[in-house]
Parts: sequence; C-alpha cells; structure tokens
Amino acid sequence: MNREENLNQLSNKDKIWDIAVIGGGSSGLGVALDAVSRGLSVALFEKADFAKGTSSRSTKLLHGGVRYLAQGDVFLVLEALKERGRLIKNAPHLTQSQAFIIPVYNFWDRVQYSAGLKIYDYMSANLSLGPSRYISKEETLKRMPGIEPKNLFGGIVYYDGQFDDSRLALSIAQTADHAGACILNYTKVTSLHKNDQGKLTGLNVQDEISKKKYPIQARMIVNATGVFADKILQMDNPEAPKTIQPSQGIHLVLDQSFLGGKDALMIPKTKDGRVLFAVPWHGKLVVGTTDTLREKAKLEPEALQKEIDFVLETASGYLTRKPTREDVKAVFAGLRPLARPKEGSTKTKEISRSHKVILSESGLVSITGGKWTTFRKMGEDTVDYFPKVTGLNLPDSKSQDILLHGYSKEIAGGHWKIYGSDAQKIQDLAKENPAWAEKIHPDFPNIGAEVIWAVRKEMAQKVDDVLSRRIRMLILDAQAALDSADKVARLMAEEMDKEEAWIKAELEDFQKTASKYLIKT
Repeated sequence: MNREENLNQLSNKDKIWDIAVIGGGSSGLGVALDAVSRGLSVALFEKADFAKGTSSRSTKLLHGGVRYLAQGDVFLVLEALKERGRLIKNAPHLTQSQAFIIPVYNFWDRVQYSAGLKIYDYMSANLSLGPSRYISKEETLKRMPGIEPKNLFGGIVYYDGQFDDSRLALSIAQTADHAGACILNYTKVTSLHKNDQGKLTGLNVQDEISKKKYPIQARMIVNATGVFADKILQMDNPEAPKTIQPSQGIHLVLDQSFLGGKDALMIPKTKDGRVLFAVPWHGKLVVGTTDTLREKAKLEPEALQKEIDFVLETASGYLTRKPTREDVKAVFAGLRPLARPKEGSTKTKEISRSHKVILSESGLVSITGGKWTTFRKMGEDTVDYFPKVTGLNLPDSKSQDILLHGYSKEIAGGHWKIYGSDAQKIQDLAKENPAWAEKIHPDFPNIGAEVIWAVRKEMAQKVDDVLSRRIRMLILDAQAALDSADKVARLMAEEMDKEEAWIKAELEDFQKTASKYLIKT
C-alpha cells in the first residue's frame, strides 16, 4: 500500500466513487473487501490507524460463541461458525485452530457442557476444527500444568479459531488496496455533502498528516465507525437517536507459564455470569474479558481498577500460581459497538452481538454491532444496500473466496508466520543494512527490517502504529515497547526523512499512550 499514491487519487475532483467507507476497523474493511469483490470502486477513510480502536483489542478468537449458543442465539452462532471456517481457509498465516479446555468440577457440569459442545460441533458441520471430548483429571492437569487441581473432576476439550486481529485488518486493507480500492489511514471525514433533495452525494476529508482537504463524490456512503457510529449519524442528522451502547472489555497479559501447555482455558461461568478466557497468544497468556457498560466512546479507553481486580481474582480461582498486579505485562481495553436495545437494558451480556444495517433518509448506510468473526458477512450485508441507495444493479458477492494478502501454502515459522508470503521479503530486506537485522528488543524476535517494511508497505505513520498494531509489542509487554520506542522512532525517521523534532514528538505521544497499558502497582 502506498499512501501518497492513494492520496493522489483523491485529487481527481470529477471522480465519483461507487462507495465511500468511513472507518478502517473490521466492519469498514469488510465493506471495502466485499465491494471490490463485486467490481465497485471504493474509497475508505480511517481517521487514525487501521484497527486503532476496538478491532485491535479483541480476545483474538474466531469463534461461533459458545455462550451465545447457551443464550439461544442459534442463527448468530451458525453464521459465525461458517465465517470462522472461511477465514481460516483464506488467511492461514493469520489464523489457526486452538484447543480449549473447560474445567469440570462435578458430574452435572460434565453432562451439561458435553451436550452443549456436541451441538456446537454439529453446527460447525464440515467446517469443524475437531470434535469435543471429555478428558480425565489426570489428562487435564498434564495438558494444563498451571490449573488448580483442588476439586477438579476432569475437563472438556473443544476447538475454536484464533487470530491476530490488527494484522488481519492490515491484510484485508492490503487485499482491497491491491484489488483497486483507495485505502487510507489518518484521513478524517469532516462533513457530508447533500443535494437539494437532502440525499448524500459525497463528503469532505482531511489528511491528518498534511492537513490538506479533499472533496469526495460518492454514490453511497457507509458509516462503519464502530463505537463512533452515532457521531456520523448525527453529522448526517443532528436529531438522530443513539444507536450504539459501548461495552468495555479488558484483557490482562501474563507470562504463558501461569497456565502452561498449549491449550487455552475457558471458564464458562464467573461469579457474575460472564465467560472468561486465558488464551496462549504470541508466547504470552491473554486473560479476559469484562463486559462493563460505558457511556462515552474513546479511541484509547482505559481499564477500570475494578475490572483489573475482577480478572485477577477470577483467574486466581483457577490457577495454582495466583497472578498479582506485578505479574501483568500489559493491560488493554476495547469498546464493543453493541447495538443499543430500545428498552435501554443495562445488562450488556444480554445485548445481541448480531449486526444491524441502518438506512437513513439521506441514503447514509450504517453498520452497527457485530463481531470480528463475521466481518466479511457484515460487509456483504452492507454492500447489498447499494441498489436501494443508487438504483443501480449489483453483481453477486465474491468476497467469501478471496485469499487475503500474505496467503501462502508454505507458512513461515515463529513470529514470521503473521507475514505469510511477505516473510522472506522482509528477511531479504534485513540483509541490506546491518541495523535492520538487529533486534528491536532483546526479549522479542522482531528486527529493524520489520519497522522499515511497516513504513514502506503497510502505511505505518507513527511509532504507535508499529509497536501496537504491526508487531504487537505494546499489548504483549508495555514496558518492553517503551524501551524499544527510541530505536523504532529513529528507524522510522530515517526511512521517512523526518527531523529530530518529529522523533521527540513521537516519543512523547507514545509515552502517553503506552502508560495506559501499564498497571500501576
């Protein structure tokens, strides 16, 4: 992806795009991917970096949702399981099957969970990742050495998908870009255009780096801004009612040794009825999540102390080594863009995770709710509104068969896996400069060439883009990311021809951001 080339496309004021997408998270990128699969011209504008918000702060699971099945949301589970299977096929470098173990403490739990997971297996059909089964206490402890053995009856193994969320977002952006879409980060939509009939005809965007403004014409405008959807709806109509109920979820990152083994732990019912996961990911253990009602949407939400305490307390009940605040390598918070129920229920775990497409009188199409696993279907359902808005014919969607950027049958090992077919190119790049072959941090495998690649090929503009969403260090170990920031900033500055003042400003910005990922002990 070349940002300057894409910005140059905006200079043609006579061009009318078929679809202009506002938002570069999972839902917006899903819309862009589906639209290009049908031959439509697409421009996507993200005010920050791709997946900067909720879409880089997930539990890293591609799943049908065992708990949604327990709530009776069968259609959502069926849809998600189908999409899970497709995504694992289309992006094997960013996805994988993950075994989960539910600890069982009595015979009734064994019967109840076994029955539920057999239904889950059946619903997966030919896209199943493996059959669920009951295992003994001895096998459970062998596979999860860190689990508390007291009163343990056994365990139930089942399989779901796992992925790298911000890397997947980037891969989707690259795929759409290569197919002809104009994909841009750090471009903010400042206003909408309407004709005399009150119908949308375009929008104004501003490049947040150069501050240059561009008027854009579009046949259909999609609002895919997640928890910020109401801001665009109110930009379109100041009287528009609220549609989003933000719900905060936090995750704590620990050393993987707290659980041991390769399996993930799934706690099906915590003391307040939630589900908690402890999932091995990139050599660490990601533990979460919470479900806390929040009224205000923020780009950098912060974990509440009560949420941190809840996760630590719940995890301690299942682990032999009781994690403390000092053990937490990083904490990250995300806001789910749940569709606000008409009754105004405050129990977020009861609000449906199904997505909704809303068509406003002006022709603005908004996609709200949903989950990462179903991003492609969300995109397809949104693009289906094109004929209703424009009156033009629309070819069938072909997005379900698109192999995503980096797809390769030969998957690289170790941390190189997430780059797929790009892995060898980055390793070759490292040979051009000794500094690019050096590690960024002694405890992480990432090297300088990955920073150069992120700038040249992945539209990274800021230190945070690299350390948080390109190589994931910030959410794996916040202190390590802080220690690496100066080296990353200097590599970026040299590649981007920036002055010392840019380095200083970037380091100050990153310090502020990274401090929110550190737990104050």
